[in-house]
Amino acid sequence: MERWFAARWDNGKPPKDVETRLAQLRAAMVEHQLRRRGIRDERVLSAFLKVPRHRFVRPQDRWQAYEDHPLPIGYGQTISQPYIVALMTELLELRGDERVLEIGTGSGYQAAILAELAREVITVERIPELAHRAQQVLAELGYTNVTVVVGDGSLGVPEHAPFDAIVVTAAAPHPPKPLLHQLKDGGRLVIPIGDRHIQELVRFVRRGDEWQQERYGPCLFVPLIGKESWRGSDSEGGLETL
Repeated sequence: MERWFAARWDNGKPPKDVETRLAQLRAAMVEHQLRRRGIRDERVLSAFLKVPRHRFVRPQDRWQAYEDHPLPIGYGQTISQPYIVALMTELLELRGDERVLEIGTGSGYQAAILAELAREVITVERIPELAHRAQQVLAELGYTNVTVVVGDGSLGVPEHAPFDAIVVTAAAPHPPKPLLHQLKDGGRLVIPIGDRHIQELVRFVRRGDEWQQERYGPCLFVPLIGKESWRGSDSEGGLETL
């Protein structure tokens, strides 16, 4: 029955009774997948309770939006499982007045979470179609503190640097140097590091001209394509703000 309703939503927006059920699923996600697995930052938990993840997935996947696994969003990309998004967000240690850079906009869900927690969010996506779709959903949800940029995320966005925090939602073989150098002193970079098959979640904290490294366990992400990461045929070109 729920999947039948999902196929008939007008303008992508569910009717009130379906919206109520989705809110219940979202609350259950926060309690069982995040809080009980060790996410403790109440601001992070509140952001996940507020942001409608089902708006960032394909229509046929909306009833799976609050399950703890990644979902395809097209173009070989995925929206990460809620727990790993929450863990990476918590590691940024946001307090509300930061400028944050996200590399790998994807669906736009992580950007929405960050927008709830920081003053300003710059998010970079190399696939124009995903960037435009994410920008549309973010605008529909009323986020005015997010700037979506199309380009090579491994190079960062130097014209908006320095950043208090940077989160990379794709895996790199090593931390891209431009991202390390675009951090403020005391800034945090959270990124999956490893090969294309298995990675480790790592946080780098800038201390002057050095970067303290902290490891947070294995993970699996799509590869970060760019000049300072895995090379791809579309890794050339500049940045375009939408």
